Amino acid sequence: MAHKKAGGSSRNGRDSEGRRLGVKRFGGQELLAGTIIIRQRGTRVHPGRNVGLGKDHTIYATSDGVVVFHEGKLGRKYVSVDPSPVAPSLAIAAE
Repeated sequence: MAHKKAGGSSRNGRDSEGRRLGVKRFGGQELLAGTIIIRQRGTRVHPGRNVGLGKDHTIYATSDGVVVFHEGKLGRKYVSVDPSPVAPSLAIAAE
C-alpha cells in the first residue's frame, strides 16, 4: 500500500503589526490642546514651546494654535505650537 509521509507545517508566515508611529499633525496645521502631534520611539523630535512629552515620548499640544517645526542647537529637531486664534471650524468641532 502506497503511503505519503505527512507534510510538515511551515514555520514562516507571520509578522508583527505596524506601530502607527510618525507625525500626526504637520507644520502649519491648526490644532486644539491635547492633540497628538508626533508618536515616536525615543526623542527623534524634541518638545518645544506649548507642547508636552508623554512617557512613551509622544508629543502633544498643550495649547490651541499652529504646529511649527524648527531646528535648534546641535541640529536637534523641535516641534512647537504657536498660539494663535484657532479657526472657527476647529472650535466648532471641539464642542
